[in-house]
Formats: sequence, structure tokens, C-alpha cells
Amino acid sequence: MSDIDTWLATFRTQAAKLSGAGLPWLAAIRQRAIERFADEGWPNNRIEGFRHTSLAFLAQQRFVAVERADAASASARAALARLRRDDQAGHWLVFVDGVHAPALSAPGALPAGARVGALSAALAEFPEKVEAAFGGAGSGASPAALNAALATDGAFVHLARGVALEAPIHLVFVAATAGGASHPRNLVVAEAGAQATVVEHYVAASQPGQEQASLTNAVTRIDAGPDARITHLKLQHEGDQAIHLATIEALQARGAAFDSHSLSFGARLARNDIVARLDGEDCEVLLNGLYHVDGRRHVDHHTRIEHAQPRGTSREFYRGILDGAARGVFAGRIVVAPGAMRTDAEQRTDSLLLSAQAEADARPELEIYADDVKCAHGATVGQIDEASLFYLRSRGLDEAHARNLLTYAFATEALARIHLAPLRQRAAAAIRARLPGGALLEELS
Repeated sequence: MSDIDTWLATFRTQAAKLSGAGLPWLAAIRQRAIERFADEGWPNNRIEGFRHTSLAFLAQQRFVAVERADAASASARAALARLRRDDQAGHWLVFVDGVHAPALSAPGALPAGARVGALSAALAEFPEKVEAAFGGAGSGASPAALNAALATDGAFVHLARGVALEAPIHLVFVAATAGGASHPRNLVVAEAGAQATVVEHYVAASQPGQEQASLTNAVTRIDAGPDARITHLKLQHEGDQAIHLATIEALQARGAAFDSHSLSFGARLARNDIVARLDGEDCEVLLNGLYHVDGRRHVDHHTRIEHAQPRGTSREFYRGILDGAARGVFAGRIVVAPGAMRTDAEQRTDSLLLSAQAEADARPELEIYADDVKCAHGATVGQIDEASLFYLRSRGLDEAHARNLLTYAFATEALARIHLAPLRQRAAAAIRARLPGGALLEELS
């Protein structure tokens, strides 16, 4: 049986058990999505967007379809405790192997007009709202189609007009089953003037060094209404044997602002597809990313910003730290449509190589069909500056600590763009944990 046949068999087995299985519109989307995945399969390097990150090897992998995980397991609770040790604030929704775990969640008190809950519950209570935000089978690459076919849970966040959440919404996804596959789908709908910060955490239930292979294939869709402000932070630190595939799609109406921070510190392979469409005038978007890879790990950020209307502003910054024989990929495209006058767009990617075997591929692109625009892009790939290293050593640091401090300083420029202090501190702790001498870095920073 081929890998495609296995996924088709999984779909036939699970279709009637998936959340919202009785909804005709959702059944139609799922059927079209699985048919699309069957036609296309996993993307390989013959496809333009996957030239540097082929997923064809997944055809030889076998993952377990987890129908109901043990959300109360000691390992899942321990993973959540480690995550919340230094920060209890916010509205917390927890999913174990892609399934909502109410016993571990703590959504807290919400203002009128705000809903933060599981997608499975939303499909049962108000499917018409979910239908408007769910998306179709043709969106994204073929992994996103597989998600549309098999997603049974995830988060559903709906903010009515003018609602502002002060505390962040934390969505925690714990990979708990060895060889398990999960397909969470998160929907965020912010009506006019609404504001919120949404944080996605992807973690392994196992202790470091004991990780098992797993597949996370996540999709997050964000619909920001007029003058809405949404900040989205994704912190991925799954185990070193994990495969992490993610699609983030944001649609912005007039005057909406969207900030995306993608931080990738785990997984054997991580692929992040991020698309922002500025569909109204005077929109703003920030795409900010930081990743650290070592060993033979591989991370890819593939982004697209679509300026569809006049006076849009976009800023895009990605930084990568690569060690061992790791590989980092950035492919970003900014598209300025005809008529999108007075667009102001800037794109930059920088990579720091810590070993001779590490490899970074950078492909920034501008595609401009309008006049009276200001657009720029740039890319750098390099090693630690020897003059800076000499300066620190002359001030009493040994070479190892000097290198670590310069590496951490390279990362902090990306972290500084995270304006909410607790989230910035959480991200800083995550990158320090990946670097030698992390405790000393905390004292020196």
C-alpha cells in the first residue's frame, strides 16, 4: 500500500468521526481536499515553491492516526507545566495530538463578545460562523489540503466589533503519541476594531533526548476586519525527530494591522508557509522570524505578502542561526498589484553560519505592477565578525563565551520586535536554551 493509499484509507475510516461530519458544506470541502491531496501527493523539489525543501520522503514514513489521545497523561501534564512555569497569565487552550484537552485548558474570564474555544465545539454550536472562516480545499499547498480533509479540532477565536483582549490567547499543541500525526486547524476572526494577541506553542510531551518521530500539519487562518489589530506568535520547539508543517494565512481589511512572529527552535524538519493579503487600503503587516538549527535539521520559511490595495505598509525580517550540517531556507515574495499605489515594503533576511557545513539559502523577491511605490529587499549570509570577537576577548571573555554572546546578540534583534515583554522573554529563554552557556547569556544580556 502506498503512502497516498494509507492517507486515503485513514480518511475513509475517520470521515464519519470527524467533528462536524454531519455538515454538508464541510463534508464537501473534506472530500475535495482529500481528492486534491491524492492527485498531488507530497510536494517534491520539482515544484517551484519546494525546490529547497522536498517533502517527498514523507511517502516512506508511516504515522499513526490518533483518534483520542490520553490528555491526562503524566507526560502531557509535565509538558504543559514546563511551558507555564514562568507565565500563568492569559487564556490557555491545550490540545494533545490535535484534540482539545478541557482538563488541561484554562480559558479564563472573557469580555462580552469574545469567544475562545475548540473548533470541535464551535462546529456543533454555530457552524455558520465556522463555515465563513474555514477556507476551501484549494488553499495552500497539498499539506494544507490534507489538513482540510482530516482536521477534527483546533482553536476557534471570534472577537466581536471593538473587543480587545489584554491578556494573550495561548494555544498549546502537545505531541504525545510516538509516531502520531495531528492536523490542527485554527480560525481567528476579528471584527472591526478588535484586538488580540494569539500565541501558538508546539511542544513534545517527551523529555529532551527521548523524542519520538511525529507529524504536525497545522493550518491557521486569520481574518482581520477593518482597523483590527492581531499579533500572532508561533513558538515551535518540538522534538528533534518531529516533522512540522505549518500554513498561516491572514486576510486584512481596510486599516487592519497584522504582526506575525515565527520562532522555530525544534523539529527535524520545519516548513512554514506564511501568506498575508492586504485587501484594504492603509493596511500594515510585519512578518518577523527567528530560527536556530543544528545537527542535520532543516527549517524553511516560505512567505508571500500581497499588496492588493493602495497605501499598504509591509515589513519583513527573518534571521537564522545555523550550526553543524543544518540547512535554513528563506523564500519571500512581495507582490504589489496594479493600482496598489504608494505601497511601502521592505524585506530582509540574515543568516549566521556557525560551522563550515551549515548552509543557508535566501531568495527574496519583489513583483511590482504599480507606480509610485517604495520597495526594497536584501539578504546576507556570513559568520561571526572576527573584530567583534577580538573586542569581547580583550574584555576578558574566553572564546566560547564570546561566540555565544555574539550569537545571542544576533538573535535579539529579531526578538526586540516582539513588543509584549512576557512573550519576548519567553522567546529569549527558548533561544538561550538552544545555545551553550545559556545561563551565562541570561546574566550578560
